[in-house]
Amino acid sequence: MLYDRFQEEAINYINEGYSVIVSAPTGSGKTAIAEHVILSSLQNKVGVIYTAPLKALSNQKFRDFQNQFKDNIGILTGDVSLNAEAPVLIMTTEIFRNKILDEPESLKKYSWIIFDEIHYIDNPERGTVWEESLLFMPEHLNILGLSATIPNIKEFGAWIESIHKKTVKIVVEEKRPVPLHFFLQAQNQVIDKIDDLKRLRYTKPNKISALIDYICRKDGFPCIYFVFGRKRAEDLAWEMYTYNFLNSGEQAQIMSLYESLCRRYHLKHERTASRLAPLIKRGIAYHHAGMLPTLKEVIERLFTSRLLKLIFTTETFALGINMPSRSVIFDELKKFYGRYLRILKVRDFYQMAGRAGRRALDKEGFVFCRVNPRRVKYEDVKQVIYGKPEEVKSQLNNSYATILNLYEKYKDSLFDIYPKSLHYFQSRKQEQKEALRLMEMKLRLLKESGFIENGTLTSKGMFGKSVYGYELILSEFYAQNILEQLDESGLGVIVAATVFEPRKNQHLTHLSKNSRKIKDICENIYGQIKRKEIKYRIYPLTKPCAFHLSSSMEAWLRRTNFQDILKFTDTDEGEVVRYFRMSVQILREMNDVKISSHILREKINECIRVINRDVVDAEKQLREES
Repeated sequence: MLYDRFQEEAINYINEGYSVIVSAPTGSGKTAIAEHVILSSLQNKVGVIYTAPLKALSNQKFRDFQNQFKDNIGILTGDVSLNAEAPVLIMTTEIFRNKILDEPESLKKYSWIIFDEIHYIDNPERGTVWEESLLFMPEHLNILGLSATIPNIKEFGAWIESIHKKTVKIVVEEKRPVPLHFFLQAQNQVIDKIDDLKRLRYTKPNKISALIDYICRKDGFPCIYFVFGRKRAEDLAWEMYTYNFLNSGEQAQIMSLYESLCRRYHLKHERTASRLAPLIKRGIAYHHAGMLPTLKEVIERLFTSRLLKLIFTTETFALGINMPSRSVIFDELKKFYGRYLRILKVRDFYQMAGRAGRRALDKEGFVFCRVNPRRVKYEDVKQVIYGKPEEVKSQLNNSYATILNLYEKYKDSLFDIYPKSLHYFQSRKQEQKEALRLMEMKLRLLKESGFIENGTLTSKGMFGKSVYGYELILSEFYAQNILEQLDESGLGVIVAATVFEPRKNQHLTHLSKNSRKIKDICENIYGQIKRKEIKYRIYPLTKPCAFHLSSSMEAWLRRTNFQDILKFTDTDEGEVVRYFRMSVQILREMNDVKISSHILREKINECIRVINRDVVDAEKQLREES
């Protein structure tokens, strides 16, 4: 195989036995380096772990690598476990971190760990998991880190070298194999010089039809249109219904493929799949997290067939999923980061823009930004397109479960670990003092709450160290014997309420008597936890339970079909599936706790069995494809 300069450089270092971190633009071919590690490891009969930030990305990598490496590939993501003893095991970063802390012996047979999208260490919600994975990683593992462009890659590599006392080679590629050509739509004109923005008079609104007509003339399809809202994605797709991007032969082809995929994934009678059909026939679709996972998979397959010409999608479509197009459109250049609407980060912009320009197919990729000069300043547009990508910064905030695991191993000397963190490596003295204070306060709360007594983890602590992210509230249920007293339905209601995060102003439907009783218990327990966290100035506060899916969960556990349980909630169907799958994962973590009684385990197993069926069963989809 003929490699690009940066691929060859990385592979040479790997062959010499070095750990390597690669920083290169989206779509430049970083996966080829991972494939080399896998192939050479299989030849040398050593194991490889491949971690990805999203379950959807883990599933896609499983499919891709299984096509190449057959039975040598396995997957373990919390709600999927297939061929888990395979020499190449794909997993989410959370699973890898948990294995490091809970069962490090299981990692001895692996020689390499591949971190895909390693810049995710900068993610406010989940970056801590990546940092803990790198910090506590067994010394025998070599690292291959694959990253989007980050300017402080050398600092990042130096931190890893400092904690693991091994050389880490840095490989940087700044050029894209397919260059990008940027256009702006402003005042309903398409311009390719950013300075022209200053000259436009602010009178005409942008029309999507004018932009699509322009792309038609430039032969710019297939095209990915990025929006920052699910409803907006659907509305824009239907706004395009008057267009038909396919000839009669292509229409017949795409409908035949769509119908066969719908049959394969048991979507023939799903309302959303039927509703999408008229758009599909015209070469148009939408794709977002609120859709059924199987339907999203169907849309992705249609897109890779090149019959789908225009897809309206949210930003998760940009993360790692290999779906290149000729053009990319940004609906706007602002999005919500947490609670605040702000200009896109340069790194996020290029993660999405990088989907434009298909290697070996296109000479250049086209990127179109729709700009309303009243909403976005000229300087902001210039910064997003021509600015320097943001540095990767630590988001460390150790969970209670991590602190329990570290305490079990190191006792009070666990604080000696903090100076090895990326957070310490990058932070000023005041930030370091605050991070250490937070760890100390969390440990004090755990001791006060009965997780630790006389320097040893109690049964409550042993339970808590295994349920990451939900440890305080679930451990109270365990310690107060509430879990033992619940039936399978009650267990399902509790775990769904624990993981669910309602949207702003989301409606709480009528609760059954049983769910109301559980809700009262939860609110009482949560009130006690919140008071302690406020006392110790711990932030962010533990998430409260939310019972918006209780009626749907109860109906699902009565074996009601999926479409019928949706009438009990205003949550999107894809989100219902996601939260039910998260519930299964939490139940499995609870079941793995060695101190759980036989009776509790039996109930947990039965609850898992009934929840994890039909559209919720993530394994089923992958099993059917294998």
